Amino acid sequence: MNGKRKSYLKSWMISSPALILIGLIVVFPILYTFYISLTNMNTYHWFNYDIIGLKNYARAVTVFDSGFLEALGNTILWTAVNMAMQLVIAFVIANFLNVPGLRLRNVYKTILMFPWAMPGYVSILLWKTGMFNSQFGLLTQWMEQLSGQMIRWLQNDVSAFICCTVVNLWLALPFMIMIMDGGLKSIDRSYYESATLDGAGPIRQAVSITVPCLKPVIGPSVMITLFTTFKQFDVIYLMTQQVGAQTGAHIHTVITYAYENAFITNNYGYSSAISVMIFLMLIVFAQLTGRRKEADA
Repeated sequence: MNGKRKSYLKSWMISSPALILIGLIVVFPILYTFYISLTNMNTYHWFNYDIIGLKNYARAVTVFDSGFLEALGNTILWTAVNMAMQLVIAFVIANFLNVPGLRLRNVYKTILMFPWAMPGYVSILLWKTGMFNSQFGLLTQWMEQLSGQMIRWLQNDVSAFICCTVVNLWLALPFMIMIMDGGLKSIDRSYYESATLDGAGPIRQAVSITVPCLKPVIGPSVMITLFTTFKQFDVIYLMTQQVGAQTGAHIHTVITYAYENAFITNNYGYSSAISVMIFLMLIVFAQLTGRRKEADA
């Protein structure tokens, strides 16, 4: 028992620096955010804030005019649309890249990787100023020549949402294409040869062979992309809400909504409550996903 106890204490002593560092960097900010969410800390109560319990959470969930429920709905729509389009477009492009006899295959793959390799901040601002700018944007000039009217792409919510989706696809598609391309290469070609002999067409082969074989390969990447898209901040903020460069659209996801309440209106208590709810939603989603994977296995 003494030997086991010494080994146990030695293990804790060795791991204690890492545990302390994790506690300071990860655990403490989470706990402090939860504490702030129970207060009325804001512009008028910096140092004399009071504990108000769960009022910030109640305001977010029960008061429709607070904007949280609308932002949550936008976030769910944003995640679903982007995820569906990424899967479909990446699947089609990856299949084209694996067509037998395709010339310059590696060149196409290299070109497709450029958006993913570029810094997201640079790509987003290039799209905003180079494509969607209301005065000298390339797409604006094209549409003006075709229709004779100047289109302000980022001025209203619907067109701004579409533009943000296009930019996000530009940034995220290379990753999904790369994963799907690797998955397609791992499928035994004899499956397709047997299916062709049985009279199965391309669509039938895709449904019965390609998609089932790709599921184990792209499953983890889909989960990563779902989490990334749900808590995405840079695309929507830089495209429509950057301070000093607002476009007129008022699209909010839960992340941009929390940011606005924290750093624009300085309502830290309410923003902390929003952040805690986002954190809990992601944990619940991760748990449900993990259980589903275990059930499938």
